[in-house]
Amino acid sequence: MCTAATYKTKDFYFGRTLDNQCSYGEEITIMPRNYCLRFHTMDTLKPHYAMIGVAHVANNFPLYYDAVNEKGLAMAGLNFVGNAVYRKEEPEKNNIATYEFIPWILSQCASLKEAKMLLDKINLTPNAFSQEIPAAQLHWIIADRISCITVESVEEGIKIYNNPAGILTNNPPFNEQMFQLNNYMYLSSKSPQNHFCSKLPLHTYSLGMGALGLPGDLSSQSRFARAAFVKANSFSGETEPESISQFFHILGSVDQQRGCCEVDEGKYEYTIFTSCCNTDKGIYYYTTYENHQISSVHMFHENLGSTALKRYPMIKTEQIRLQN
Repeated sequence: MCTAATYKTKDFYFGRTLDNQCSYGEEITIMPRNYCLRFHTMDTLKPHYAMIGVAHVANNFPLYYDAVNEKGLAMAGLNFVGNAVYRKEEPEKNNIATYEFIPWILSQCASLKEAKMLLDKINLTPNAFSQEIPAAQLHWIIADRISCITVESVEEGIKIYNNPAGILTNNPPFNEQMFQLNNYMYLSSKSPQNHFCSKLPLHTYSLGMGALGLPGDLSSQSRFARAAFVKANSFSGETEPESISQFFHILGSVDQQRGCCEVDEGKYEYTIFTSCCNTDKGIYYYTTYENHQISSVHMFHENLGSTALKRYPMIKTEQIRLQN
């Protein structure tokens, strides 16, 4: 279970939480322009746009969880178990395995407009990366600084939704998530007025009562509503420190603590990492469950004309600044 979000001040920011019961050795992974990008059925791409994101690298192929390319287009895949449906290869389509979907889009598209053109011809297939790594059941959020969409491959086919909230979690399908926001239209960052009964002397007794009814549980629908409310009402300055600080606070509203969501006896889902990428500058910021200090990797500090992946293991040991 995960949550993805967008945020714009002077620059555009994109990030996500990864909530799971264990880590798979994911790393901050930069794919340079001349990395030989091989696909299951499509032609090899080289050169292509460079990208940075979090990936599990297997057999020198980055299985991206999320990434941003050098043009500022961002994409993330989130669990969509029970609703994702993939199809066999179709001769007149671009047949893309789900593990290839993020690099397929980000390697070729400079904007969401260009991505939509590729999506018109796509067919997502159930081809597995390997016997040990089957096709994951996912849906995706794709965004640039102008707009945002959600892509779902379901029983009826490929569905593409405009995503005005700039938020994605997991189930149910995105159109149902958006519809459920109607149940929370009364929420406000302002203090409420007494609409219950004018004859009763009702009054506010605390700040924050305009958000009474905002769900606080860990379910995907509740996280969607909570993240959408927090993002929509977020305010920060436009400097880089102010912007990334606010972004981490937005996703902090849906943080999962180890022990609160049991998935098996003695095993718990928790927020393994939280990310925030400045898509304009190519800087990937992150924190981990064990390390709350923000770390960063800058895509444009690397040789993007090279042929080899550049990988940075996440810093997971708590970094504490001693002041005395």
